[in-house]
Amino acid sequence: MASDDTERVIVIESVRQRLRHLILVDQVLDLIHSIGNDQKELIRNKARNESNTAAVDLLINTVIKTPHHDGWFMEFVDALKNGGCQHAADYVEAKFPDPTEEADNDACVLFIQLMSPSLLDRLKTSDVCAHCFSEGIISKEDKENIEAEEKNSGNRKGARALLTRIVRGRPGWFSTFLKVLRDTECWPVYYELTGETQDNGKEDEPAGSDVTAEEGPAGAQAPDNLECLDSSVTEETGDEATAVLCEPLLCFTDGTDMAAAGGPKRADIVLRDYQMDAARPALEGKNIIVCLPTGSGKTRVAVYITREHLDSRRREGRSGKVVVLVNKVPLVEQHFSTEFRPFLKHAYKVERVSGDSPLKISFTEIVKKNDVIICTAQILENFLDNKDDEGVQLSDLTLIVIDECHHTKKGEVYNHIMMRYLKQKHKNVQLKKEQKKTVPIPQILGLTASPGVGGATKMDKAEEHILQICANLDAYKIMTKDNGQHKKDPYKQIASVEARQEDPFGDVIKKIMNAIHIHASLSPTCDLGSQNYEQWVVQKERKAVKDEDHKVRVCVEHLRKYNEGLQLSNTIRMWDAFGFLNKYQEEEMKKKVAPEEDEPIQITDTERFLFNLFKENKKELQTLAGQPQFENKSLSELRRIILHEFTSRDSARGIIFTRTRCSAMALSQWIQENSKFSDVGVKASYVIGGGDQSNVKPMTAAEQKDVLNKFRNGEVNLLIATTVAEEGLDIPQCNFVIRYGLVTNEIAMIQAEGRARAEDSSYTLVEVKGSAVAEKESINEYRKDMMSKAIAKIKSLSQDDYDKRIMTLQFQAIMEERVRKTKKKQKDRKSSSPSEVKFTCRGCSSHVCNGDDIQIIENMHRVNVSPHFGKLFIRKENTSLQERLLDYETNVFIACKICGQRWGSMMLFHGLEFPCLHVKNFVVAYNGKKISNCTRWNELAIQFPALDYVHHASQVVQSSDDEDTQ
Repeated sequence: MASDDTERVIVIESVRQRLRHLILVDQVLDLIHSIGNDQKELIRNKARNESNTAAVDLLINTVIKTPHHDGWFMEFVDALKNGGCQHAADYVEAKFPDPTEEADNDACVLFIQLMSPSLLDRLKTSDVCAHCFSEGIISKEDKENIEAEEKNSGNRKGARALLTRIVRGRPGWFSTFLKVLRDTECWPVYYELTGETQDNGKEDEPAGSDVTAEEGPAGAQAPDNLECLDSSVTEETGDEATAVLCEPLLCFTDGTDMAAAGGPKRADIVLRDYQMDAARPALEGKNIIVCLPTGSGKTRVAVYITREHLDSRRREGRSGKVVVLVNKVPLVEQHFSTEFRPFLKHAYKVERVSGDSPLKISFTEIVKKNDVIICTAQILENFLDNKDDEGVQLSDLTLIVIDECHHTKKGEVYNHIMMRYLKQKHKNVQLKKEQKKTVPIPQILGLTASPGVGGATKMDKAEEHILQICANLDAYKIMTKDNGQHKKDPYKQIASVEARQEDPFGDVIKKIMNAIHIHASLSPTCDLGSQNYEQWVVQKERKAVKDEDHKVRVCVEHLRKYNEGLQLSNTIRMWDAFGFLNKYQEEEMKKKVAPEEDEPIQITDTERFLFNLFKENKKELQTLAGQPQFENKSLSELRRIILHEFTSRDSARGIIFTRTRCSAMALSQWIQENSKFSDVGVKASYVIGGGDQSNVKPMTAAEQKDVLNKFRNGEVNLLIATTVAEEGLDIPQCNFVIRYGLVTNEIAMIQAEGRARAEDSSYTLVEVKGSAVAEKESINEYRKDMMSKAIAKIKSLSQDDYDKRIMTLQFQAIMEERVRKTKKKQKDRKSSSPSEVKFTCRGCSSHVCNGDDIQIIENMHRVNVSPHFGKLFIRKENTSLQERLLDYETNVFIACKICGQRWGSMMLFHGLEFPCLHVKNFVVAYNGKKISNCTRWNELAIQFPALDYVHHASQVVQSSDDEDTQ
């Protein structure tokens, strides 16, 4: 048997118990053409005389028997999908649901099974069946079988057939079924399943009636010890009519009562004393900042305040609308699935929205239809900007929760939102004086583990920084723990190692860099491999682009990569640094390879010099990279610390923070390849950011979630992370944290320390002597202490003094905003028309296009619509996009036909293809002035026209018609 077939059989066998309860033999059997008629009749007899479960067993045995014919596996999968057993097909294809989702779904199945006897006579089978089909939770064949059962045997039998089939669907069917019950006004069944009573809410729309996608029954919690029962188990009554599901999937084995299985009880939120103290002013309707250490339950406090806010408004007969704002996409799903939905879904409609959300309806509609909306701040800001019907007003909201609220400062999206709030607040004061109607504004709740000190070196500046954040959030108070309530800090240590005595690998890189300096007549004033050198290189590159000095420009691009290679060799293995440099050289060479039908791309003398320079030194670098005696000592120290943590604890779980994505991935690989780590039970993985700022392929939100889930359930016990994991992400308790040569600011330090939440935890900083890392950490410790004292000083102010200072800072911020907007308006008025803007290739300075050639799609994507533009670029496959293609993306990027410089990518928009330009790849000039460092389109004060889709589509149609007539 081929290895692929063996693996497939193993998967099917591993999920056989699931398949026994998810496959309906009669709907699948005729679609498997490789099974002979005689065998099919045996399987059908098994279903008629014994049970569907027994027939499924025989079907599986027949399908997986050897020898296998070609295509047997896909035939089985397709039969499941086309036979209405899509959930079974998912398991066969090893598309397993999230364990929590699976447990919730099991609880939903059990809930329906237990409740079925009381539902049969009250279910409007015909209407409900039709709606279930239209909502997609039963198939066409399901619908026909249910209708036939109802017609031949009555409503009760039809209802039983319906309930038997819906529980076999993919997770999420339960919430859709509740929606169907509401739509068909099948209230008795609806109330039975939700625990609601008619007088709990309006007759036409019961209070708390809605549930979000993929949601289980009210309070549904799958117990830990669910077991599959034998198919012979039936209802004790023996009455065939009440044996609703003759093959129960799940059953409680410990006497767990119905409430735990998903009864009407709503989940309770119990706050600790310090949490309740922090929440108290917000429960009175005041704006506050909750400042609690990482791991102290800030989000749980926010959930409690949210529920009390909505409950109190409901009691008063008023509606409530809560928006929870986060600054990172993964936090949307985290807050939704682990905090707000579990505690609020029983009474309120909770939804989440982010760039990764599958929802296709407008954000405005989501706000209207739900009580709690969790979203990224930028989404709310975008819709607050809208002036048409698609917009959202602050007056539509009654509470805004701002997570990681220390980001509410100049230039940040949180502050843009709050500036609208502050303006309206002060307008309301004036309206009240004029005895005019005021505009409602929401209550504000900020959450943070550390407001920081904003780089302050003196107490008064630290105090001013924190007060400014309080003013921006219009906070009545900043709420913290009392000194005696703080948890014990982790044991902190600094592990310093000596710098390399010999570094032949680094010496070769420096030799290459010095050769490039001579070639380009460059004289750096800082040490190679330093951050200062990197900044020097960036400045030289911008100047070279402006001056059209292509020799210097291409040289400093290579110098930047060699500098990064030096930094990597001092952090990770020399072999990893070599791989990084080698990959960069290969990719640069590929840029110079044009498709066969195109003219060869130019390779300048400088580019040839640079390629040959690496080629001449490649063998020596490769040899040195494999000599462990020259490795940096930081790795040895890191190895010692990891082994110590995993051998001195019964159960170790830790995080290593490192600076770059490349180093995170390399460290993870280093640990996985070293048998000493596996011998002590180390199971490592990495998590990095989701943006495209670096050459390393970013992680999608789904990939981040998968790694963090594995870390939570113990499949991974050592996480190597960039700063993406420092702030906000829900990472379970660790008993050690290592910052590997990485120091940023006091906020990041506090966040990282807070990851070591378990008892007897440790926090270790690994540094090379002379690198100033330890000194920076000491400064952060000082700032942390200064921050605590500044907060205490602010809290000691009388309320009048505090309010006066807050008011002053707010008016200052409003006036600064007004000045900024005035300057922007003046700048916009002076901005060039598109026809005056010119774009040249950053690589070779050849003219690319004028602004007249550019139109904008969905106020976001700038595309070139000139019919002549296609002659200037070549198309190349973008392999990094293939695994994460979005609806509008293709796996093709465009590059300059002359020098190979990337310009952007091809974009699909409603069936039409357009070259989408990335402005960072061009030198922009208008009014005779060049802009070499423009990285975003919104940095240009140019209004491009919206895409005329009809015009371009009609041209394509006309062109195709002309071809057809030829």
